[in-house]
Amino acid sequence: MSFPSLDAPGRQAVVLKAYWHPVAAPKAPAIVLLHGCGGMYGRNGRPSERMRDYAQWLNGEGWHVLVVDSLTPRGERELCTQRNGERAITQTNRRLDAQAALQWLASRPEVDAKRLGLLGWSNGGSTVLAATNRKHRAVAAAAVQPSFAVAFYPGCESELRRGYEPVAPLLILVGEADDWTPAAPCHRLAAGASQIEIEGYAGAYHGFDSDAPLRLRREVPNGVNPGQGVHVGGDAQAWAASRARLQKFLKAR
Repeated sequence: MSFPSLDAPGRQAVVLKAYWHPVAAPKAPAIVLLHGCGGMYGRNGRPSERMRDYAQWLNGEGWHVLVVDSLTPRGERELCTQRNGERAITQTNRRLDAQAALQWLASRPEVDAKRLGLLGWSNGGSTVLAATNRKHRAVAAAAVQPSFAVAFYPGCESELRRGYEPVAPLLILVGEADDWTPAAPCHRLAAGASQIEIEGYAGAYHGFDSDAPLRLRREVPNGVNPGQGVHVGGDAQAWAASRARLQKFLKAR
């Protein structure tokens, strides 16, 4: 399905593509899933295994799920191999997508508009931070606000520099060995904030919530050591622990 983003260059709204996974229950809560810089699709052209796995699991937990594609409607397949400062699709674009997704969910008769969440990974996790930061005027003024948010291994530097004041409870899950989006700025972001919970997993790298083997992605120009690549791969212990932590956080919502 599709709906317009709040991103409207030249007064022409970007029309987003999304996948809607409803549950058979009236007035159920709903979650927006926001993909990372690799985009929403796997090599087979289908939504990625991570997105399909989380959508199925969240449906089983009683949540409607909306998976939003921010890249292909703007003519991109991935951002990971592009330098941060050279990307045509920015966090502002993606923040406006997230806010539009919340508005779309709030308009649905089968959705409980008082229980809406954002869940993102990596670049999508950074989007979660941007879309929940009251320091952005458009976020503070939004008619529809999330009631909670979750960010897996986000890049925290931008919102840390801006100053971060969450509009809703936030859970951040990070790998302490992450050399792509390092954990330290996220710990600083969470320090002293009553509405932010953070959990780090020792020895875990970027993308720890999968069964993918650990590998060095030399084609990624960003990260802790620019030009030297970044490590990405699953960690069975961190994956299981993060799923349990996420489940606990969602049940409280």
